[in-house]
Amino acid sequence: MEKRNWLRHFFTGRPSASSKPATAMHRTDANAHYWVLSAISRISCQRSIWISFLVFGGSLLLSLVAFSVEARELKVASPLILGIHPYESASKLLSRFKPLADYLTQQIGRPVRVEIAKDYRTHIESIGDDRLDIAYMGPASYIELTARMGAKPLLARQAIDGSPTFHGVIFTRRDSGLTTLGELAGKRFAFGDPQSTMSHLVPRYMLMKAGVAVDRLSGYNFLGSHDDVALAVLAGDYDAGAVKEEVFTRYRARGLKMLAMTPAFSEHLLVGSNKLSVDLVYRLRNALFALGEDPQGQKIMQGIKSGMTGWVPVEDSNYESLRTILGELKKLGIQP
Repeated sequence: MEKRNWLRHFFTGRPSASSKPATAMHRTDANAHYWVLSAISRISCQRSIWISFLVFGGSLLLSLVAFSVEARELKVASPLILGIHPYESASKLLSRFKPLADYLTQQIGRPVRVEIAKDYRTHIESIGDDRLDIAYMGPASYIELTARMGAKPLLARQAIDGSPTFHGVIFTRRDSGLTTLGELAGKRFAFGDPQSTMSHLVPRYMLMKAGVAVDRLSGYNFLGSHDDVALAVLAGDYDAGAVKEEVFTRYRARGLKMLAMTPAFSEHLLVGSNKLSVDLVYRLRNALFALGEDPQGQKIMQGIKSGMTGWVPVEDSNYESLRTILGELKKLGIQP
């Protein structure tokens, strides 16, 4: 009984009901008890601190390792090639599209590099053969691509001022005296690239409908870029030409006037390689769609084209009306 009371006293620090008044021995026992409990408390506290430190340190180490691995993978991964058709000079196109490539690099965790094709034909063949990973394409080039080489993953089409369609313009100099397409018979005409939707194919279809086939012109040439067409007409080298509306608007104040505007056709689009994984196609689409919701994204898009407000979903059927016109041209032996 006396032993049990002593044990209770040691661990609780309180004398039992039957304990005798404290003696020197009892006080010594109490001091020993206090010292033991204090030591245990200090050890427990120190252990908790060390455990917390180890947990924090371990988490930090894992984060650093993960970051290092991610950075190394980004550096080692082969870059995706974003190909652009040469509708302007290579230097202009590089400055327009590099910010988009940098943005996609950040979003998908893989480098993206811009590459400018030497001509429209090379551009179509490069994406058709999957030598490009992403291709920015005009509508006519896209239609030829699918006709010759089959379907590709569609990523997005651009919207200008909220609209995913665009126009082309047949124009002349303001002082030319010309007012209708029919009056172009016997005149000199400047086209852009043979593959171009708005600087060759649709305008040529419109000229034919107006009774001015190319054999009724006094001459015509393919000058390559839309800018070169506008500048050649301004210089007097040609009586008229055809460009997309954006380019006509840029040069209009320098002395151009519109003869006719094309119907609206679905805008330029981004096409993916068949080598891209389903997951990567999904992430690219989401990254493109998100550009319109971000102020920095708006700046990137404005650099590509003035008035561009977003990348929007795209389907092959969006290009059916143009496909019909190109089919009629093909029957007449006119092909991109």
